[in-house]
Amino acid sequence: MPYRRTSAVQARLDAQREAIISAAIALLSERGYQGLSIAAVAAEAGVAAGSVYRHFSGKTELVTEIFRDVVGREVAAVASAADTGGSAVDRVTAAVETFAGRAMKNPKLAYALLAEPVDAAVDTERMIFRKAFAHNFARAIGDGVAAATLPPQDPDLTAAALVGAVAETLVGPLASDPHPEIVIPELVAFSLRALGVCNAHP
Repeated sequence: MPYRRTSAVQARLDAQREAIISAAIALLSERGYQGLSIAAVAAEAGVAAGSVYRHFSGKTELVTEIFRDVVGREVAAVASAADTGGSAVDRVTAAVETFAGRAMKNPKLAYALLAEPVDAAVDTERMIFRKAFAHNFARAIGDGVAAATLPPQDPDLTAAALVGAVAETLVGPLASDPHPEIVIPELVAFSLRALGVCNAHP
């Protein structure tokens, strides 16, 4: 008869997996992707390295799981900000403020997720989520074009360029000494000017 895990065993394994993920997120926040190792994650989680490998094949799979979890929450936050109502300008402003503001609250982790050199599998996930971020901007931009509050433009193209520009602009502040009170208003003004709002300023 094949072995079947009891509910207690499964609950213990699930709790261990969550502890490993939490430990890895904490280490990414401190050291970035290059400073993360399975041994360090195991020590932070209070488990043996073999226990980490029971759940993940290696560092790449672990970080990919973290990426999906953490960035998925960030995409949801930006989507919520972009859907708060108001004009297209208001919605894009809210989305940029949310995107940049949340990144700058945990700069080391955000840098690891946005721009730090990573393995190909993790970079593939990064591209998927960039498209998801852009989709939320594109909806607001498209509504603005339809309402004639923004000049004619391709919403998808503009949104992709905007997300790329904002993410790359954040790399410097996130990798060094962030000053959100300066960076975020400048990013909002830049974004609105890129959409054709000529009188936008910080």
